[in-house]
Amino acid sequence: MAEVATGTEVPPNVTIYINNLNEKIKLEELKKSLHAVFSQFGKILEVLAFKTLKHKGQAWVVFEDVSSASNALRQMQGFPFYDKPMRIQYAKTKSDVIAKADGTFVPRERRKRHEEKGRKKKEQHDANQPGIGLNPAYAGAYGATPPIPYPGGAKAMVPEAPAPPNSILFVQNLPHETTPMMLQMLFYQYPGFKEVRMVETKPGIAFVEYGDEIQSTAAMQALQGFKITQQNPMLITYAKK
Repeated sequence: MAEVATGTEVPPNVTIYINNLNEKIKLEELKKSLHAVFSQFGKILEVLAFKTLKHKGQAWVVFEDVSSASNALRQMQGFPFYDKPMRIQYAKTKSDVIAKADGTFVPRERRKRHEEKGRKKKEQHDANQPGIGLNPAYAGAYGATPPIPYPGGAKAMVPEAPAPPNSILFVQNLPHETTPMMLQMLFYQYPGFKEVRMVETKPGIAFVEYGDEIQSTAAMQALQGFKITQQNPMLITYAKK
């Protein structure tokens, strides 16, 4: 039996290969959505997807450890991602991130580091001039208080009086690039999911409806503090009716 498996089976490793992805989705949105959906299984080091025709409809997700990759493969196999069931297997080739970590990577880092330094210098320069090159959400950190409270910012993090449990969740502190589809894929995993509503004029917030308050509570407990990006832990409360 073991001999039959050799050569056909890819051994479990930290990188999963996904294909049958919806090719109409923009590359950046695809990568962010994959990160959002898969980060529940463990720390993600990298999400890779490319524009080239050869790589369309495919992506690679690199986890920090093999058990995370195995759980993701098992639980997300066939998951309807942008209306197409994902096909997932372990990647055959080692990711650059892992090759760097175990010393087998052929260095091409020097130029990158130089660019990184230049970028950081520019960011530092911008940081010292409030309002220049800054998202208004972060202006407060440099001493300039934005006149209008930012819907996803610090003020929204402290709800005045919590609403009683009900079937609709109020989600705050979302990154601006969040799309309804990203949230749908996150909340869809929990029983009773009905719909996601976002308000175009108020980025950073969303409403998610479930069949009843028991189902909404289960989803809230599972996703409370979930990070779509490293800077944005979700704050989930019951919606005020």
